[in-house]
Amino acid sequence: MTSAAVIDVDRLNVRYGDFHAVQDLSFQVRRGEFYALLGTNGAGKTSTLETIEGHRAPTSGTVRVLGQSPADRAAVRPRMGIMLQESGFSPDLTVRESVRLIGELTRRTDRVERVLGIVDLTRKAGTKVSQLSGGEKRRLDFATAVYGTPELVFLDEPTTGLDIQSRDALWEAVDKLREEGSTIVLTTHYLEEAQQRADRIGLMHRGKFHREGTVAELTRTLPAVIRFALPPTAPPPPLPGNREGDGTFLVETHQLQRDLSTLLRWAEDHSLELPQLQAGPTGLDDVFRAINS
Repeated sequence: MTSAAVIDVDRLNVRYGDFHAVQDLSFQVRRGEFYALLGTNGAGKTSTLETIEGHRAPTSGTVRVLGQSPADRAAVRPRMGIMLQESGFSPDLTVRESVRLIGELTRRTDRVERVLGIVDLTRKAGTKVSQLSGGEKRRLDFATAVYGTPELVFLDEPTTGLDIQSRDALWEAVDKLREEGSTIVLTTHYLEEAQQRADRIGLMHRGKFHREGTVAELTRTLPAVIRFALPPTAPPPPLPGNREGDGTFLVETHQLQRDLSTLLRWAEDHSLELPQLQAGPTGLDDVFRAINS
């Protein structure tokens, strides 16, 4: 990953009448980076992406993609792959015809059979789109992003409707795109995907960035969690915490290793088992909850 900016957003504003959807938003995505743009409901994420992808003009501010204005489709579109939530292929076209159409529309070059292999639709090449399952249609949507190995790839909820095997295959293909130098921008409601894969995350709330950074940077201000069950006859634990509705004990701490050691020594001294013991740092889902609390 280099420091060159593939996406450069400077004081972007998007308005719909009196509604200010995106407010003075500025950020960059570097070449070769895996960047996740996440947001609470109504955060302005979709408006931001539509502007970056060239589907919507900004009310004010500047957006540059691969050094060009996204409005210059002839310059930008052949270098950009976009996987929408629904690509809207004609139901009367076959899978092979649909993939071939992608190349004609994007003006990227590739071999149809190679792309069919990547998205695991080789056996469905002659099948009409209308006869595909939901997961197969989603894999066909993915073909729009990988055709021609574009420099910049947008993935909008890419694994919705996919089984575990198809999901793993998709991420393997994304990993290969990264190895070949592509920059990835992900939007997803599956926060664990962003947490596991993104180099950096931009978290939007009410039209602005609530926070931006690595997962560690986003979560470090929130306490880690220790959760365990206690027998009814157990003495009070050595750490301050709260008993949850299901009877488990919850401890929040900024000193996870120290407090977990204290708890385990206490349990050993009292010959206690701690059923359902879990300990770990805060996750992205906790960051989302903190925004809305």
